[in-house]
Amino acid sequence: MELSVDQGKKLVRMAREVIEDFLSKKEVKPRVEEWMREKRGVFVTLKKWPSGELRGCIGHPYPDEPLVDAIVDSAKSAAVADPRFPSVRKEEMDSIVVEVSVLTEPEEIRVDAKNYKKMIKCGRDGLIVKRGFAAGLLLPQVADEFGWDEKEFLAQTCWKAGLPPDCWLDKETHIYRFQAQVFSEEKPRGEVKADEGSEI
Repeated sequence: MELSVDQGKKLVRMAREVIEDFLSKKEVKPRVEEWMREKRGVFVTLKKWPSGELRGCIGHPYPDEPLVDAIVDSAKSAAVADPRFPSVRKEEMDSIVVEVSVLTEPEEIRVDAKNYKKMIKCGRDGLIVKRGFAAGLLLPQVADEFGWDEKEFLAQTCWKAGLPPDCWLDKETHIYRFQAQVFSEEKPRGEVKADEGSEI
């Protein structure tokens, strides 16, 4: 199900409210609409404003629980459980932009490794790399932000999984792609816009 901009705004505002209530030690249950009960994968990304520097990003790659529950869990985790960053402080939320990415279900790309690049489109597709117990995910917007081509995007996703950057050429490595609708505040607590480049 493709979401409207209005629905995307509600998710972004819900994510911010969840984080700010959690950091204030409040337990306020978000208002749930019926469409929020559909199981969807989702990521919540926090960025410093105005630099755009990453401050936290956690999510659910697979549609394993209702969207509202995935938003609540991902929002809290992005704020305090991303191992790359210290926990967000309550006062920081005045200078943080909240972004929500709602994902399609990942699908494995089943082609010879040399043809992976033809099956991926930077800016449209996100990637998951799996090999054994190692796994790494990069959202579609990341490739655009860094100006990567398909080969570099594959290499960077392998690196994210803690694997050699050329492991995507190995037959034991599994590559998955997905798409996302991305909704983000223009500034902290500001207007929410849909990323025009995001597709489902």
